[in-house]
Amino acid sequence: MIDPTSDALMKAVVDRYMKSGDFNGLHLHGDIDPALIEVAKGLVRDGKLQVMVADVDYLNPHIRPWPSRRTIESQMESVDTLAGPGYGVVLYPTPLALKGVRVPTRLRAHPFGAAMAKGRGRLELAYFSFDVLEPYRNDPRYHFTYWDFGVDMGIGDEAYLDETELERDKVSLSHLGFAYDLSGYDREDVNTPIVRRVAAFYGDLSKLTPEHQQRWQSYQVEDDGLKPHPMWWKSQMGHWPDGVGPFDHLFLELESLNDLWTGAFGEALFKHVDRPRDFGWILRPSQREWDEFIVQLDKLLSDNIRRDALDAAGAPKKDKNDQNLGTLSRLAVQLESRGFSVGDAKEVMRPLREIRQARQKPAHALRTNITDRTFVHRQVALLEELGATLSAMVRWLSTHPSNREWKPSFDPETYYRI
Repeated sequence: MIDPTSDALMKAVVDRYMKSGDFNGLHLHGDIDPALIEVAKGLVRDGKLQVMVADVDYLNPHIRPWPSRRTIESQMESVDTLAGPGYGVVLYPTPLALKGVRVPTRLRAHPFGAAMAKGRGRLELAYFSFDVLEPYRNDPRYHFTYWDFGVDMGIGDEAYLDETELERDKVSLSHLGFAYDLSGYDREDVNTPIVRRVAAFYGDLSKLTPEHQQRWQSYQVEDDGLKPHPMWWKSQMGHWPDGVGPFDHLFLELESLNDLWTGAFGEALFKHVDRPRDFGWILRPSQREWDEFIVQLDKLLSDNIRRDALDAAGAPKKDKNDQNLGTLSRLAVQLESRGFSVGDAKEVMRPLREIRQARQKPAHALRTNITDRTFVHRQVALLEELGATLSAMVRWLSTHPSNREWKPSFDPETYYRI
């Protein structure tokens, strides 16, 4: 039993919060002394306690996702329910109440753990420069998977079980999202900035080893003007996705083209339609990052087209001068012979040809690894153009008599450019 005094209740709440190992709140329920209810309400009124209940605040009230979004009066009404039956309430100390509480020694080298000990919510966000991810992507010990709106990264099983590997590096973060400041962005001006950051939950960061917490802290940025991507945030809050980003859209269109080409000509157009795990947004605006992205993109497009598929469609192998045609030229001739005007076919093929040409530059020249902020914007614009090209080809093939009953496997409500 807790004595019905402010000091006794505050000590019980703080002890539970600090010693639980996961910054949990104090659950009160059942037969509660009416005097204790009044004490709790007084501490809520004074801004020293916050109240969490499952049906109002968050599905799991035993973690505090963020500072209470309810009024003081509403929280006090929840405390009043302790006088009757029900699950009860979970009480948390506020940052004001924790201001004079010493951070446990075990958290002294854990900056995000210490922030939790000072009252941060488990699902409050910290923001970081995008290149914080670079060492994890480049380190073969880690599994690094890109999504359009976030990243999963974690130590692989082999490295985790290897006793010679340092324990400090056996870390994982599986709920990393992207956040944007688009206040200076103009879609039509490639020189305008797209500020992309990494968003991470304080609760996840607090579980990293102290060395990695300190490393992440060194990349932390202010959250002025930043908002997590709405699709990522929805997924983290348990909602079904209603849209796709440019990378997912690309691979959906590749799958559709395979289905439609098979329906029309009996052969799949592309060898592979699976997204490589590390294929995504450039991590820093450098020439090397851009060149690697272009090479990978061309491998997924021009290099990925099957000659057998072009043969099955009757695409010519030689031009009128009896010269061998390359894969893209054969595809262009096929478009022109099946309903596209020369000008429309040229426009549809333009992004594919530009990607192929851009790939040749790093292959045949020494390159300076310059920093160019426009690479971030250019990647967004290129993916949008490419998506339009693939969509045009899908619409064209869907008119083939053999594809009259075809429907896409997934038809997103929303397409996100970024």
